[in-house]
Amino acid sequence: MHQYIFLTILFPLAGFLINSLFTLTNFLGWRTKERETLVGLFSSLMIAIPFGIVVAIFLEMLSEAERPAHLVEVYQWMNTGLMNVAIAYQVDTLSVLMALIVTGVGTLIHIYSIGYMHGDDGFSRFFSYLNLFIFAMMNLILGANMVVMFLGWEGVGLCSYLLIGFWYDRKFEGTAIVSTGDAAKKAFITNRVGDFAMLGAMFLIFQTLGSLNYTDIIAKRDAFDGTTVFWITLLIFIGCTGKSAQLPLFVWLPDAMAGPTPVSALIHAATMVTSGIYITARLSPLFLMAPQTMEIIAVVGAITAIFAGTVGLVQNDIKKVLAYSTVSQLGFMFLALGVGAFQIAIFHVMTHAFFKACLFLGSGSVIHAMHEEQDIRKMGGLRKYMPSTSTTFFIASLALAGFPLTAGFFSKDAILAEAFASGHIVLYAIGTVAAFCTAFYSMRLCVLTFLGEERFNKSVAAPTTSSVAEQEPGGGHGDHGYDAHDDHGHGDAHGADGHAIHPHESPAFMTVPLWILAALSLGAGFLGLPAVVTEHSWIHGWLESSVMQAEAAHHLSHETEWILLGIGSLVAVLGLGFGYFVYAMRIEIAASAKRSLAFLYTTLLDKYYIDELYELLFVRPVQWLSDKVLFRFDTSVVDGTVNGIGDIFMSLGNGLRKWQSGVAQNYAVAITFGLILVIAFIAFR
Repeated sequence: MHQYIFLTILFPLAGFLINSLFTLTNFLGWRTKERETLVGLFSSLMIAIPFGIVVAIFLEMLSEAERPAHLVEVYQWMNTGLMNVAIAYQVDTLSVLMALIVTGVGTLIHIYSIGYMHGDDGFSRFFSYLNLFIFAMMNLILGANMVVMFLGWEGVGLCSYLLIGFWYDRKFEGTAIVSTGDAAKKAFITNRVGDFAMLGAMFLIFQTLGSLNYTDIIAKRDAFDGTTVFWITLLIFIGCTGKSAQLPLFVWLPDAMAGPTPVSALIHAATMVTSGIYITARLSPLFLMAPQTMEIIAVVGAITAIFAGTVGLVQNDIKKVLAYSTVSQLGFMFLALGVGAFQIAIFHVMTHAFFKACLFLGSGSVIHAMHEEQDIRKMGGLRKYMPSTSTTFFIASLALAGFPLTAGFFSKDAILAEAFASGHIVLYAIGTVAAFCTAFYSMRLCVLTFLGEERFNKSVAAPTTSSVAEQEPGGGHGDHGYDAHDDHGHGDAHGADGHAIHPHESPAFMTVPLWILAALSLGAGFLGLPAVVTEHSWIHGWLESSVMQAEAAHHLSHETEWILLGIGSLVAVLGLGFGYFVYAMRIEIAASAKRSLAFLYTTLLDKYYIDELYELLFVRPVQWLSDKVLFRFDTSVVDGTVNGIGDIFMSLGNGLRKWQSGVAQNYAVAITFGLILVIAFIAFR
C-alpha cells in the first residue's frame, strides 16, 4: 500500500483547487445554503480519503515483523550533476504516525467547521485554505528530503497567514495588534526568522554531504565534524522555535487566535506547531551527536513550559488560555527532545493533538453559544445548557492537566521521568511546577466557563472585554447566517451587539467530533505505558525503527518510577483541586491575591512584557530606519536615478521635437537650406 502514499498529497490539493472554483463562483453571487453543506462535506472527504489510505498503510506495517522505510519517488525535479532533488516521500513508522494524526484530527476539524462556519461569506474560501493547509503539512511530514520538507514548511507558514487573517476586515481593541491582518503578518514575519536559520542548516548539510535526503544524512552523519554538527543542529532548532512557538519566537502564537476557532485547533493540534518536534525527531541521530545543542533544547523547552504556564494562570480570554497552554506543552516536548527522549516527544505530540483539538473545538462551541463572547469572566453556568460541550471539555482538560490514567498523564509523566533519569534534576523540578500551573489553569478555565453562577445577562449582554473580540459565524460578519433561529445559526442575539444571550448546545456537526476527541484523550495514553508497567510499550516498539532514543544517564528502579508517577499524579490532583477550591468555593481568594500581588498579576497578564520589549528593540527601530533612512534613499537615490534618466530623455525629446513642428514653411526653409549646402559642397570640393 505504501506506493499509494502520493494520493494522500493529491486529494487535499484537489480539494483546494476545486474549492477555489467554488470561491470564485461565490464572488459572482452563486451561493446557496445547500451548496455550502456540499462544499464542507466535499472538503472533509478530501481529507478523510487520505486518512483511510494512511490507516491501510498503518495496518499493513503493523502486521510486518520488520518495518523498513519505503521511498516513493513521484517526480525527478532537479538533476544538475551537483544536486539531485526528487519529489519523493518516505513511508516509515514516524511519518505514518504523524500522517494518522494530521489526517485523522484534520478530518474531525473539517467536519466541525461545517457547523461552525455556517453562514460565513468566505465559507468556500475557508475550506480551500484548510485543504491547502493539510496538503502542505503532509508534504512536510512525508517528504523524503529536506527540500520537499521545506516546501511544506513554508506552505504551512503561508496557510497560517491566510487563515489567521481570514477575517481580514476585523479590528481588535486594547492591543497593539489592531486587525487580524496585523496578527497574520506578525505570524508570517516571526516565522521567517526561524525559516532563515533552517535554510542555513540545509546549506551546511548540502555543503558537507552534497545531498539533502534523510537517508543520506543519517547514513553519512559521521562525515560531520563536531563544530559543523553543532551549528547544523542549533540552526535547525532555531527554525523550530519559530514554527513550534518556543522562546524567543513564540510571540505569534497567542495572536493567532484572531483566526476562526477551527484554525486554532488545526494549528495547535494537528499541523504547524508540531512540525518543529517532527523534524527534530526525524534527525534524532544527528542531534545525538551534538550534546551542547541538546542541552540548549532542554533548557529552552523547560523555560518555555514554565513561562507560558505562569502566563496562562491569569488569562481571561478562553482561547488565550489554551494558546499559552499549547506553548507550555510544546516546551514539554522540547524538554523531552533535549534529554534524548525523542520517542516520548512524539508520543506527547499524539496525545496533545487529541486533547488540545478537543479543547479548542470546545471553546469554539462555547463562543458559538455565547454569541461571540470569549471572556470567561462573563460566562459561568453553561454546563446545563451545553452538556456535550461541557463534558468533553472537562475530559480534555483532565488530560491536559495530566490527571491519572488520561492520555496526558502517561505522556507528560514520561517526559518528566526521562528528565529525571537523564540527570537534569533542575529541569525536572521546573517541569513539575509547570505541570502544577497547567492543572490549576485547566480547572480555573472549566469552573469559570461551565460551573457556578451565570455571569452573562439573558436580557442585555454586556460588551466583550476580550483582547481579541472575535466575531463568530452568523454574528457580525457575512449575512449573519441563513436563519438565525435554526440549529446551526447563532440565534438572533449577539453579545457584541448588546442583545440578549441565550446559550445553546452546538449542532451535531460540532459535537460528534468533540466526543471522538474526548474518547481519544482518555484512551490514547495506554499506547505508551511506563516501563514499570510494561517492559516495552507499543509506542516505543512502533517508533524504534525510525526514531533513535538516547540512553538515560541513570537507570530508574521500579521504586523510583512509582515514586515519580506518584509525584506526577499528586501534582495534577493538587493543581486541579486548588483551582476548584479557589474559583468554585472561595473566589475571594483570587480577588485578594490579585490585589496583594498586583505587580506580579500585571506582569503575567502582559506576558512578562515580551511583546513590549520586542516592540522597543526591533519593531520601532526598523520602522524608524524605514521611515527616515530607507524611505529617503528610495525617494532620493532610487527614484532620483529613474526620474533623472527619464528627465534626460524628455529634454532630448523636447529639443528634437522643435525640428518636427508640423509647419510646412519651416520644412521648406530647411529643405532649401539643405539643398544650398549640398550644391556648395559639390561646387567647392
